[in-house]
Formats: sequence, C-alpha cells, structure tokens
Amino acid sequence: MSQNYTGSNPLITTEPYKELRANRYVESVSDSRQLDESENNGGIQPFLNDEIAPTLSVADAIAQMLVNLGVGYAFGVAGGAMASIWGALSNSSIEVLNFRHEAGAAFAATEAYFANNRPTVVFTTAGPGITNALTGLFAARGEGAKVILLSACTSAPQRGRWAIQETSTYTLPSGGIFTPGALFNYAITIESAAQLPQIFRKLALAMAQPGGFVAHLSIPTAVQTSLVENIALPQLDVTPFPMTASKEAIAKSVELLSSGPFAIWVGFGARDAAEEILELAERTGAAVMCSPRGKGIFPEDHPQFVGVTGLGGHASVLTYMEEQPPLRTLVLGTRLGEPTSFWSSALVPKGGFVHVDIDPEVPGVAYPHVETFAVRSDIKAFVEELLQQLPDAPDSTMSLPRPEHKAIEPAPEVDYPVRPEVLMAAIQKIIVEDSDAIVMAECGNSFTWSTHLLQFSEANRYRVSTGVGAMGHAVTGVLGAALASKSKAVGIVGDGAMLMNNEISTAVKYKIPAIWIVLNDARYNMCHQGMKILGLKGADATLPPTNFAMIARGMGAEAIVVVRESDIEAALEQAIASNVPFLIDVVIDADRPAPSGGRNKSLAAQGIKSSAAKNAVKQVSFPMV
Repeated sequence: MSQNYTGSNPLITTEPYKELRANRYVESVSDSRQLDESENNGGIQPFLNDEIAPTLSVADAIAQMLVNLGVGYAFGVAGGAMASIWGALSNSSIEVLNFRHEAGAAFAATEAYFANNRPTVVFTTAGPGITNALTGLFAARGEGAKVILLSACTSAPQRGRWAIQETSTYTLPSGGIFTPGALFNYAITIESAAQLPQIFRKLALAMAQPGGFVAHLSIPTAVQTSLVENIALPQLDVTPFPMTASKEAIAKSVELLSSGPFAIWVGFGARDAAEEILELAERTGAAVMCSPRGKGIFPEDHPQFVGVTGLGGHASVLTYMEEQPPLRTLVLGTRLGEPTSFWSSALVPKGGFVHVDIDPEVPGVAYPHVETFAVRSDIKAFVEELLQQLPDAPDSTMSLPRPEHKAIEPAPEVDYPVRPEVLMAAIQKIIVEDSDAIVMAECGNSFTWSTHLLQFSEANRYRVSTGVGAMGHAVTGVLGAALASKSKAVGIVGDGAMLMNNEISTAVKYKIPAIWIVLNDARYNMCHQGMKILGLKGADATLPPTNFAMIARGMGAEAIVVVRESDIEAALEQAIASNVPFLIDVVIDADRPAPSGGRNKSLAAQGIKSSAAKNAVKQVSFPMV
C-alpha cells in the first residue's frame, strides 16, 4: 500500500506486564515489567520464558499476545461462538468496544490505527460476523492500516453437520477469507496451541515493518478454551526501521530533479514527512499539489501550494501544468489512482515522474506509458537524504496559481435551506481553525464539498477513503478516530450513509465525543446529480425526509436541526463544547451542484464530452462526472 512508515514503534506497550493465572489477569509485583524503550531497546517483550501457567487457555494466550504487540483497542460484535475470545480480550488491558455492526467496527478500527499508529483488533463471531466485517477490512487493506481480525469458526467435529452459523469450507470459500490474498496479508486457522509461537513471530515482524498489514486469525470455538501446556512464545526484539533508498537511487533522483524545474505531488503515504517536504519545497521553489488523502501534509495556505488533484480537486493544478509546466514531478506516497489523477495526461510532465513509495509495485502502474524512475523508500528518509544532496534553486519571483475560492454570495432573504458552501465556510472557521478535531468526510458529495473547500495547514487532520470509498466509513470510523486520538473527531456525512450504517448508540455507550454533521438533502445526491448530467432519466435516487436529530436523541446523543444559514456557527460551537456524542442535522440545498471544475477540466483533457453530445456520451462513473 502507498503508505509511509511513521517512525514510532507500534509494538511497545507501557502497560505493566501481566501474568495470566486461572484464565484471568493477576498483577504480579515481582514479574511486572514496564515495556518501554529503556528496558526493551525499542523491541517487544512477549511471554517470559516458561512462565505460562498450565491453565492458560488459547484465548487468553492470544489476548496477551495482542497486548504485547501494542494493541490498545478491539472493536467488534459479540457472539456465542467467540465468547471465550471476547472474554479474554475483555479481561486484558485492551479496551474492548462492542459495536452494532461488524463493518462499522472494522471502519472504526481502521481510523483508530491512523489516529495513534498502534495496531487494532476487530473481533467477530462465526458466519455472518465474518462476512459483515469484510467490507471494513477491505477498506483497512486499501487504506494501509494495521488491523488484526479475530473470528470464530466451527470446530472440526461439527463441520459439515449444519452447525449454527457454520463456518467451514462447507459454507464459505476458503481462498481469500481464511488464506492470504487480496484481502488479507496473512490468514490462518488456529487448530492447535502449538501454532501460537510461529503466529506471534509472524505478526510481530509484520507490525514492525512499514506499510499496512491486515491479518485474520480464525479460532474454532473448541480450540479457544483448549489449554496451552509447555509452550512459551518467543522473545523477540523487533525494532522498526525505515526503508531507505540506495545511494545509486538517491544520486539518480538528484540528477533527474536538478535538470529542470520540478513539482512535488504529495500523497497520504508522505504524512510523516511534512516538515521535510516543506523544507524541500521552499529550498527548491517547487510547486506542490496533493491527493485528496494528502490534504494538509503541505500547508494549503502556502504560496507554493497549487491545489488538490482528482476528486473534489482544484482547476488551479491544471492551470499550473499548462502555464508553468515542470520538467518532472516528484511523487511522494500516492498511488496516482483514479480518485487522485483520473489518469489525466494533463498531469504528466514532459520528463515523467520520480516516484517514491515503500511498495515496489506502485510506481508506474497508474501511468504505465510514462517514463517513471521508481524509488523504493520510506518517504521521510528519502526526502532527508535529498535535502543533503539536492542543490537549492535560484530565487524566483514567478507566482503560482492558487486554488480557487469563490466568494460566497450574500444570503437570500430567506436563508433556507443551507447552501453547502456556507456550511463548509462555518466548518472551516469553527472546526478546522478553532479546534484540533480530526475531520473526516464521507464518500459522495460530502467528499467533494469538503475536499474542495476546506483548507488544512497540518498533517493528520483530514481523512477520506479513496481506495474503497464505502458508504459508512466516516459515519462509523469517526468513533475510532475520536477514541484513539483522545480528542474530538468530526464526520461530515451524507444522509444516505447515515441511514446505511451508523454507530451513534455505540458512541453513547462508551461516551466517545464523536460529532456528525449530516448533509440532509433527502437524496443520494452524487448519484442524483450524476444521472442528471449524464442525461439519464427514470432512475430514482431520492430518500424519504429523515429527522436525524430525533433519531440521535432517541439513542441518547445530543442533537440539533439546522435549517437556516444564520444558525450554523452556533450549532457547531455547541457541538464542539459538548462532552457527549453530538449530531447536527443540516437541511441542505440539494440543487447546489457539487464542486466539479477541476474534475470536468481533467475529463475534458481525456476527451470525455458532456451530456450535450447526446449519443456521443461516454459512460463514466458518477465520481468522474
């Protein structure tokens, strides 16, 4: 995945070492250890030699294994088949949260990882528990998170006999769910306690490596309660290390970037190299653009920032490429996929790309016909080395195009319903500038409005999903972000996503300070507007009007309905000041077209015509309209 390693050690836990005796944790004064860097040299400290009690169950051993891997949170939905695992997790130092749907739990686990850089756990029961979680786990893999799925499966003697929620090769395909593949980096069914040392070694090594890693441990119900006897997990000293480019790759990069003006294209994988990228840009005078997931890594108010590319992006990027074209573009931590580039030839510089990523399969895929010098490296380490060797560029007085921000027209005499651009301006003022809350945008028009109009000057404040883009990701992921960051997190979401999969009840139960801002337009509006632009009639994307504030209050959250633009800022201030889950139900003007200037210009460069061309229209997906 296109993700840069953050540099901190996710395997260190500062919780006191705990022994398991008689299937429960008991503090031991003599054996209590602080697993910090001073004692453990940045590594991990698993079970101590042969001190595992003979009454230790597989479920308890797995729980302790996860604690020693640095797991702090487990998200899931309980069930009888995995009761022992659930109990073991609950009796460990891991904070266990029982969600209302497994997909929501997986989305929350993904966002918790990005909020604190520690691996997270998703737990499910057998059968539908596993299949319900797959979309969220698919997103975790696509986003580059480190997530471990613990699931229950049917014990061997009961397989093929129509067990309740039977989970076996009789009922589910083995390939891809219980084996490594496109969904899981690592997957295994634990049939014996003897497998645990090798599994622990595998997970420990994976969690110490840069990039994402999604694993699946499936544990038959009977195996969960089986005893661990005469087995000690290995003591591993796994120190994370940055993946650095070779001297030859650095020298070639310096040669290519020194041969003419270059631009920098920043993606989510570069989020931990923000300071270095800023220094590189200012020393060389390079223009900087970013992917939707890369917003804020380079300050968007900086005079060298030319805009966001792709979905919800800015036409100013294409203006720059047309009027002041660079010879090459240095690509840092982005896959350049459709949501980032639309594969537009207008974004390709004459000399091609220098593309840096930790995944060697990324460079050259999005633009296979373009000359690309691929560098496999940690982004931060690469830029640090580049700063030492790349000469400074001469001072330039040439001004760069800036992202367009049209002035908001005066409010109409009756300020109802709320114009999306007015809502975004208020969010910018109250949420982005006056708080430190994480902001997440759901897929659809919530994504395009937020990405286009909100501005961030620091990394790790804005989150969108472009790999999977599942409805419900931000609606539920906002819980994981708020929990793991120990601060406010705000989800800007559509009414369709809110109806599909929300976790308000979970937030209320665990007192998680999540905030939902619902763009309530009684439509799947990206679809509605997309069908209209394509000239296709007959399809119905409308929804019955819903009072989300009433629903949220019925679940125990605080909520308010906003129908007038003059009430927006007060509602946002009330939400930020609240210590409980809070929902703002904003009645949005559904007919305001979502920002598409950058997208349409990009599509025009690809030869895609508007719906006015009638029969010549090329069918495209809604996000490309």
